Amino acid sequence: MTGPAGPSPELGGDRPQAVLRKLELTVRRRLDGLLQGNHLGLVPGPGSEPGESRVYHPGDDVRRMDWPVTARTTVPHVRETIADRELETWCVVDLSPSLDFGTARCEKRDIAVAGLAAVVHLTAQGGNRIGAVVTTGEQVIRVPARPGRAHAQALIRRVVETPRAAAGRRGDLAAVLETLRRPPRRRGLVVVVSDYLSGVSGAPDWERPLRALSVRHDVLAIEVVDPRELELPAVGLLTLVDPETGHRVEVQTNRRELRDRYAAAARHQRGQIAAALRRAGAAHLQLRTDRDWLLDIVRFVAARRRGASGGALR
Repeated sequence: MTGPAGPSPELGGDRPQAVLRKLELTVRRRLDGLLQGNHLGLVPGPGSEPGESRVYHPGDDVRRMDWPVTARTTVPHVRETIADRELETWCVVDLSPSLDFGTARCEKRDIAVAGLAAVVHLTAQGGNRIGAVVTTGEQVIRVPARPGRAHAQALIRRVVETPRAAAGRRGDLAAVLETLRRPPRRRGLVVVVSDYLSGVSGAPDWERPLRALSVRHDVLAIEVVDPRELELPAVGLLTLVDPETGHRVEVQTNRRELRDRYAAAARHQRGQIAAALRRAGAAHLQLRTDRDWLLDIVRFVAARRRGASGGALR
């Protein structure tokens, strides 16, 4: 479908930066809790973070003696240390022609970039590495995983500057997900930003590789939606275009029966996508072009934090 696009979300504004800065510790603690114990340290040998005390055994480094515990128990104890760890995040960004569409505040492509920018801001800290694989249907762009704010900003800029694919080109999300599986990578976080419309008829073709990724990684699926994909307005004769096939169809939207059938089919389609993401073991975050994407991210992070602490999770 085609339609007018509003202004792009303010990725560099003060409000998103301030809000995401407050969420930073919450997200990092959540991920540390998931990953701790499953990863080797950055370098061989003991880490620098203090851990628990244990009874001294012959051969232990006496420089790690825990004198307060030794004095309290009258038994020699040494202090364990926790190895420093880094998180490696890979973002799969779907910029196929179906995302070059928007009828509300912005295009779906803008929301996809906003979601990516939020993930980068929340994870590119403390030596964490972040990389990206961008698919447009015409080309696949790979940005190696590296640490540092300069690299994070360059990654976002590279995605923003990615040229749009020509109409009639279909993206292959499943193939891009497979590239993250082979060869196997160190355990980390995989974020997939897409509208998940490719291969939705029947079993989605991206479900199997996404499920395979979730076996080894923590997976976050960010679904990008426009309101016109969920329901049609009563505006008379309307020409609808599939940007990935070029197929055109004219419909009379004043017919209530047609609008109801369209809404029911859209609900069924989105239900299929949500069910496939659940089966794949991915956390599901939906961002819409007619809503405040930043508020949706805040609510999502808060819900994950409640779930991690045993609280109610909607």
